[in-house]
Amino acid sequence: MKLIIQIPCFNEADQLPRTIADLPRDVDGFDTVEWLVVDDGSTDATIEVARRSGVDHVVRLTNHKGLASAFQAGVDASLKLGADVIVNTDADNQYRGEDIPRLVLPILEGRADMVVGDRRTATIEHFSPLKRRLQAFGGIVVRRASDTVVPDVSSGFRAYNRDAALQVQVVSKFTYTLETIIQAGKMLIAVAHVPVQTNPPTRPSRLFPSMATYVRRNALAIFRIYTMYEPLKVFLALGGIVAAIGLAIWIRFLFYFIHGTGRGHVQSVVAGGVLIVVAAQLAGMAILGDVLASMRLLLQRTLERVRRLELELGVAPSHYQAAAGPEEPRAAAEN
Repeated sequence: MKLIIQIPCFNEADQLPRTIADLPRDVDGFDTVEWLVVDDGSTDATIEVARRSGVDHVVRLTNHKGLASAFQAGVDASLKLGADVIVNTDADNQYRGEDIPRLVLPILEGRADMVVGDRRTATIEHFSPLKRRLQAFGGIVVRRASDTVVPDVSSGFRAYNRDAALQVQVVSKFTYTLETIIQAGKMLIAVAHVPVQTNPPTRPSRLFPSMATYVRRNALAIFRIYTMYEPLKVFLALGGIVAAIGLAIWIRFLFYFIHGTGRGHVQSVVAGGVLIVVAAQLAGMAILGDVLASMRLLLQRTLERVRRLELELGVAPSHYQAAAGPEEPRAAAEN
């Protein structure tokens, strides 16, 4: 059994040594534990620091593609490098390496395909009261959308077994955390969660420059991801709201018309008619969206089979580089 711990990075030369030093080399249930760094187009010495710190594998993207793309590149590479279980952690040392055995335990026991580390955000001291409430509300929305019970939906500290990793396919450019949970719920992947600890913050978040940006990006991400998987519900709900408004306007016109004061309210008939037409269009979009969602599911299953074939054929990981260059042999890196 092989465990690969992957770390997506973007300009993390200052934080990376502390993060890597905290990672375990031995975890019960695994014969081999390896480390993989995904460099998301860094412009600092992230790669050199990773090699000096003794990582086993490096995936170096050609330009900055975003956290979601770096995560997906790491998962693809880990699978092709023979991982039976993949753990994803952040480069800023937010999570503690000592919690990795607890994180992978439900997978080893056969109780889960995917495990999310629960930071218990309500108890994190450096989170503002507003951020705690927003985290709680966002968790409720994602749990309803995904039909899962994961309390900390934005946690990036998570583990996947091989089958779950093969099914994960992130399309969002912003976040993988919310999408993979909703995707897991819709794909009937067994999801569990375990409590984990966090370290004090070492730098401000780069994903959320402000609270307004945090709310806007997450709200749009949740809506977009949920719409991809449940277009029928989304567009029928929107169509029902628009139709209800149109009918209300018509009822208002009929009220005045019956009481003999309908003159001058013809615009209500026009407005109501326009809204009913829009509602009918939304209903049509719901049906088309449902068909496209079915096709997307078939494409996702096809992609999973292609990935399995790539593993059987031994296709090399994309953007893969040796962990130690000629000027930095691995033996020197380990000393």
